[in-house]
Amino acid sequence: MNLYIKTFGCQMNERDSEIIEQLLLPAGYIPVADPEQADLVILNTCSIRAKAEQKVYSLLGQLRSLKKTHPSMIIGVAGCVAQQEGPRIQVKMPHVDLVIGTQQIYRIPDLVADIRSGLRISTPGASARTGKNVPRTEVSLSDTFAIPPFQNLLYGQAPPSPAVPEFKKFVTIMQGCNNYCSYCVVPYTRGREISRPVQDILEEVRLLVRHGVREITLLGQNVNSYGRTNQVADQPVNFAALLRRVADIDGIRRLRFTTSNPKDLSGELMQCFADLDILCSHFHLPVQSGSNAILARMNRKYTVEQYMEQIHTLRSCRPDIALSTDIIVGFPGETDEDFAATMQLLEEVRFHSSFSFKYSDRPGTRSADFANKVDEEVKTERLKQFQARQDEISLERNRACLNQTMEVMVEGPGRNGLFSGRTPTNHIVHFKAPRDRAPVPGSELLIRITRAGHHSLTGTVVENRG
Repeated sequence: MNLYIKTFGCQMNERDSEIIEQLLLPAGYIPVADPEQADLVILNTCSIRAKAEQKVYSLLGQLRSLKKTHPSMIIGVAGCVAQQEGPRIQVKMPHVDLVIGTQQIYRIPDLVADIRSGLRISTPGASARTGKNVPRTEVSLSDTFAIPPFQNLLYGQAPPSPAVPEFKKFVTIMQGCNNYCSYCVVPYTRGREISRPVQDILEEVRLLVRHGVREITLLGQNVNSYGRTNQVADQPVNFAALLRRVADIDGIRRLRFTTSNPKDLSGELMQCFADLDILCSHFHLPVQSGSNAILARMNRKYTVEQYMEQIHTLRSCRPDIALSTDIIVGFPGETDEDFAATMQLLEEVRFHSSFSFKYSDRPGTRSADFANKVDEEVKTERLKQFQARQDEISLERNRACLNQTMEVMVEGPGRNGLFSGRTPTNHIVHFKAPRDRAPVPGSELLIRITRAGHHSLTGTVVENRG
């Protein structure tokens, strides 16, 4: 049987999609790139912004006609939209067979098998055979960590995910969030913050390394607060300590992590950038706004001055560090002066890149009820202005790389006959393959940069480091 997964949103969702593939492999589901070839379609959704949710419903509408020609196809919705909307999805889209929340994905094989066999579980111990797909909705949240320890046994046995190259992997270290930023649905869609046991994380990383993984990215909604909300070992371990223990595992060539909240960024963690050679010199630190008034309304619990102090400390710990961020423009009550403060912050930090978005109301969040909403035209103009300046700065940053020799980890073939890879600073580099052989994904090359664009670099191979 064939499985098609469409992933929306963040790296957390990419990791969840990979887990879903691994869970369904023993049941005989093989990933395919075209939903028309699929027996099971799963949309792994994101609801952080209204546009992402709209894309989900648009695709579900397109799948309606596909299911008419393929009635045995099972269509499932997973992720944050599933958690947020629950059975309302099936009211809007009756052709959806399964709605599964963020903490219930480990039940997908059993739920799909129940649907496939026509079993309808009405009460514990009771069932009825209907002869057709019966919609199921599972969106409960737990106060214990969702990943069962036996899940580690699956790693390395599944075929490579189409979305995630085999030489690098995400490792989830925590779930949920306790911050309750006024605009964010994550605490409601992924639950309260829970840290994964240290030994489970280390065991998974060791297993991945034994199967040839060379780059590890530790994942959490707010990795900086790892270990604060529950006992994760005989002795509490914070994120900086966990990072050092992971870095000590032989075989890892590169170590990354995401995402961080500035309010929990410790000096101990920043010092890791100075002490750990394999910790990549790239840090994504979402600031969201350059205005203290807006940060307070967002409930971010830090000030611009505190954020700038962290930037200075990071650059003193790792002078070559590349910084990226998230920006929301047009938050309720944002004035011209507030937006000007955001532009000033951009000029002072000169981020290498950023993800910037127009504010949109999300169901159940405090900011959805805030007054003084910013006009859509104003939000659009502000976003355009911010992104234009960021593009200029990104190009200036990239041009500073010209004629430098940079270490690049190969990701694979790219466009126009070129290969691509990434530097420790997360720059994308395009290059021609050496004449003697094509580079292997995960291998490392020294590349001299000959061209700089807004979003990537181009260069020539100087040395193959294997």
